[in-house]
Amino acid sequence: MPSDMLTVVGWDIGGVNIKVGRLLWQNKEIVDMQAASHPFEIWLKHERLSDALRAAGNELDLEDTKAMAVTMTAELSDAFRSKRDGVVFILEAIEHAFPNIPFYVLNLSGDLIQLSDARQNPLDFAATNWLASALFVADKHRDCILVDVGSTTTDIIPIRRGRVIAKGFTDLSRLALGELVYTGVQRTNPNTVSPFVPLQGQMCRVSAEYFTVMGDIYLLLGYLSSETYTSSTPDGRAKSLEGARERLARLICADREMLREEEIFKLARYLFEKQLQQVTEALLQVLSRFEDGYRMPLVMAGAGSFLALEIGRRLSMTTVDVGKEWGAKVMAALPSLAVAFLLAKRLEVKRP
Repeated sequence: MPSDMLTVVGWDIGGVNIKVGRLLWQNKEIVDMQAASHPFEIWLKHERLSDALRAAGNELDLEDTKAMAVTMTAELSDAFRSKRDGVVFILEAIEHAFPNIPFYVLNLSGDLIQLSDARQNPLDFAATNWLASALFVADKHRDCILVDVGSTTTDIIPIRRGRVIAKGFTDLSRLALGELVYTGVQRTNPNTVSPFVPLQGQMCRVSAEYFTVMGDIYLLLGYLSSETYTSSTPDGRAKSLEGARERLARLICADREMLREEEIFKLARYLFEKQLQQVTEALLQVLSRFEDGYRMPLVMAGAGSFLALEIGRRLSMTTVDVGKEWGAKVMAALPSLAVAFLLAKRLEVKRP
């Protein structure tokens, strides 16, 4: 490897997935990017986080890694009594997994802090993955609104003149401001999308049980495949069309003997519309802060970028697909590669 080339690794530690990105950097440019996602439900086995990090790292070549950086959202998991406890636990797991590699943690000001110093103010490092993605996008698209629709949540982040101008920086404030919508295209329970669904000319109330998820809806509608549907299913059964129909029928306390295939498809189509409405309402809330909001390009990212694309189309906004720019794997693991990018820029500045 040339002496002026840096190899850096970024991590995004979430509640159900660990995403890792490896970036080669030379002459202030990205030479190559690789990414992987490793399923890990932290509330079930948080004590094995260090092992899971090493396993995720083994999916990429981490040889010659100069340094690593991390963002996280897993601190919100109820495996921890508080976010503070969660951040501290995650930092300790990182140190245990990679004791000999310099590690940095992204804070809510967009700065990378050495891991040893991050323990002093743990809450400064909670829920930072959205900021990493936004700072990365801002380097390429200096005036836009980023709509990152993930498996669990959606981030709506305005960017002006290459600066992230979000008003909220905690989950709580971002929820109130419309910059965070707790809805995604895989793990979200449809009963949080709508309390009713249309059936045979009536509006039928839905159950409050964990019978199905939005991943089933988008599998049925063709937006996801069994391979891209990466979250676990509520019943533990197959991510197949038939399995999705069985699970969705239970949303209204029915089964496949009671509902025809066409009726189940109509339920899925309605829930798609209701989730679109949820995200659109939040986007309109954020856009209302700007006189020319509708003229801002909509940059779409995440596993549910198809949702952002449809919203942009309906609002007659110009859309930019980062998946086409950087590849589908990059888009699916955007925060990990984004924080690696921020780290590479920082290290290059410090080089003689």
